[in-house]
Amino acid sequence: MAQQFFYDAQIRRFLIQFIRIVSNFDVEFGKDRDGIRTLQRVPVYYGDPSRQAATILRQNSENIMNAVPAMSAYISGFTYDQTRVQEPYFVSKMQLRERQYDPETGLYSNQQGDSYTIERLMPVPYNLEVKLDIWTSNTEQKMQLIEQLAVLFNPSFEIQSTDNYIDWASLSYVQLTSVLWTSRTVPTGAEEPIDVATLTFTMPIWISAPAKVKRLGVIQKFIGSIYDEQGMLNEDTLLTNLVSRRYVTPLDYGILYTGNQLQLLKYQEVVDDDDNILSVPPPVTWKAVVEIYGTLVTGTTEIRLALPTGTELIGTIAYHPTDPYILLFDPFEDTQPSNTLLPVDAIINPQNVKVDSNLLSPSANTRYLLTDDIGSLSNLDGSIVWGDLVANANDIIQFNGSSWQVVFDSNTETSMEYMLNKLTGVQYRWTGSEWVKSVEGVYRGGEWSIVI
Repeated sequence: MAQQFFYDAQIRRFLIQFIRIVSNFDVEFGKDRDGIRTLQRVPVYYGDPSRQAATILRQNSENIMNAVPAMSAYISGFTYDQTRVQEPYFVSKMQLRERQYDPETGLYSNQQGDSYTIERLMPVPYNLEVKLDIWTSNTEQKMQLIEQLAVLFNPSFEIQSTDNYIDWASLSYVQLTSVLWTSRTVPTGAEEPIDVATLTFTMPIWISAPAKVKRLGVIQKFIGSIYDEQGMLNEDTLLTNLVSRRYVTPLDYGILYTGNQLQLLKYQEVVDDDDNILSVPPPVTWKAVVEIYGTLVTGTTEIRLALPTGTELIGTIAYHPTDPYILLFDPFEDTQPSNTLLPVDAIINPQNVKVDSNLLSPSANTRYLLTDDIGSLSNLDGSIVWGDLVANANDIIQFNGSSWQVVFDSNTETSMEYMLNKLTGVQYRWTGSEWVKSVEGVYRGGEWSIVI
């Protein structure tokens, strides 16, 4: 059975706030020998104690007299206020986000934490009536206390039962409605009891039902059977799209990927042939962009780059330890394009090379990618390095043990090819007309996404 009991001490908090209002007042007993006023703080008690508590205060004796001056507060009425009734079935919804909490330090960071939805039911209006009895031994003490209290309520005194941000019933006010000057009758005699003045106050309050709190978040773990009734793998459980992540291209920025680093590009910014950003100031930090959508988790948060083959280069990211404008990118090896050609030893300009033993006596199967044309069919003498080789820029040549030969003819090859430069470790892609870096370079908005 569902738990039906709830208690939030709402009436108690309003009563405590009222007692705080009437606390810390003094009465004057006269002046001492030095002419300094003698003041005494007047205590405030809750005037409706249990029988056991009252017996303890009186030291288990009926011969103990109450000390004066003193004040006691107690609830004398609690009535439903029909005039303040609103839509009783109304439900208010709030979306809240916490700051991220670090359990190790016990502190809140400046990053976003959990998200919640709060559903609040319409509170119920009541009028709370509280009486304040002022116990004094003479009329002078009574006038001192009432004079200090009366000026506070002109016409009312605002109070707040709690500082909870989502408590929409915490504000109220206290209004003085009547004053009973004395409890004594005329004529008075020597056996009269302690004089008591009674002040009556009203507070329009709200009593709230418990709120429903829903925590929002992503799915961290999915548990289910991966087999069907026949014991075979169930394809429904292997769907790669069954994830609860968001794929976004933040603010339509582009990125420059070089080495293992990513830099943001505004739409006005361009990159020269040496991968230098021709910046339009001011630059944008990665943290400012990422935290618009969530929190970067090192080793988990991913960036995905759309490749010309229709696949994606996927890798995890981390903030650079010293440069806020750089992200460190660690691509997954199985998402990188595979080489379709044998690697080359270097990329060279055949017309401007250092002639040494490596060129005069190359090893068999040495391969180079050319950046310029070499040789001519009309030249019958040949070259001391290349011999009778005739090749064009973007061709790949290979030494077969006795001579150089063209093994990749850029004039006839039109299919997409991938090849590694062993000297630099950079992979290149043949587009059909030129060699470009296979994955490094510029990715404009829509060509990359971040997975929070």
